[in-house]
Amino acid sequence: MADTDVSFDVLLRDRIRQGLTVAQQYLAAAVYFDSQRLPRLGAQCYDLSHEHRGHALRMIQYLLDRDVTVRVGSIGAVREDFDSPRAAVAFLLEVERASTADITDLTRSARETGDYLGEGFTQWFLKEQLENVAGMTRLLAVIDRADGDLFDVEDFLRREPFRNRNDGAAPKMAGAAQK
Repeated sequence: MADTDVSFDVLLRDRIRQGLTVAQQYLAAAVYFDSQRLPRLGAQCYDLSHEHRGHALRMIQYLLDRDVTVRVGSIGAVREDFDSPRAAVAFLLEVERASTADITDLTRSARETGDYLGEGFTQWFLKEQLENVAGMTRLLAVIDRADGDLFDVEDFLRREPFRNRNDGAAPKMAGAAQK
């Protein structure tokens, strides 16, 4: 649970750092999958790395729009080695669950302190996290059903979209110049 003595803005700045760490974690997982010659699993992780970086940039833009000091700072530790593709996906599912808990705490902080703009801002991220956890849970189930046949997993990713990417409700991203 979020510490209600910590402001929404402080928690959001910490979430930016965490989001950039998650983006780097997905990049490391993508490289792992590519090295295992699993291009679709790799592509999925490259996409999610880009997505999480975008989430952090949206949070940065929100703080800039509110004229709040933005500090990016360093990222946290990133795991690069996995015992198996299944272990990598299971780890990424836990990363997504932790991200969901962080966003939930951020939303709770905004609500408890009466920051209705902040609470509204976090709603899109909660929806994104629901989709990410569901997608990783489904991917882990497919890996388990494939019983070691990763060609089936690669084929599944070719046939089935991981998630809906057409969301016009996304908050504005820092660095995304209007054309």
